[in-house]
Amino acid sequence: MLLNLSVLKDNPGGSIPFEVVLDLHELAFGGCCPATEPVTAVGEVRNTAGVYVLSGRVNTTLHGPCDRCARDVVKPVEFPLHAVLVEEISNDDGEDPWYFLLEDGCADLDDIVTTTFVLSMDSKFLCKEDCKGLCCRCGKDLNDGPCGCQPDADPRLAVLQQLLKK
Repeated sequence: MLLNLSVLKDNPGGSIPFEVVLDLHELAFGGCCPATEPVTAVGEVRNTAGVYVLSGRVNTTLHGPCDRCARDVVKPVEFPLHAVLVEEISNDDGEDPWYFLLEDGCADLDDIVTTTFVLSMDSKFLCKEDCKGLCCRCGKDLNDGPCGCQPDADPRLAVLQQLLKK
């Protein structure tokens, strides 16, 4: 969706509200596509002394398996949305991901919201912050309690272990 900002050009301090809904169900993270529900962004673009500043919120509900224990997770998320919209970028060597070029006085909200969504996603999709995961031997979910597996002895102490057997 393109948002025409020509109304703001001669209106310092003015703002334009926006709301956009995107379908990002094909966007893959770690082997799954967690954004099965629409991604909604709500906010405004404000002309601040000739600089267009976009601010708002991006939210959706993510669905997918936990990266540690493989439980199904349904997790509502909300990310802040901040961007600076410019007519041209004079310095390309350190390109900032939060600066977006205007095309014919219009902002591409789909690109801005998708970029914000991707850069705000956690690197791990977890059911809870302190998820203990699965036992590497028997596969038991350690969130439900400890398993019966014996821990490996430290190989550096193997000689002492033999002394205890005698």
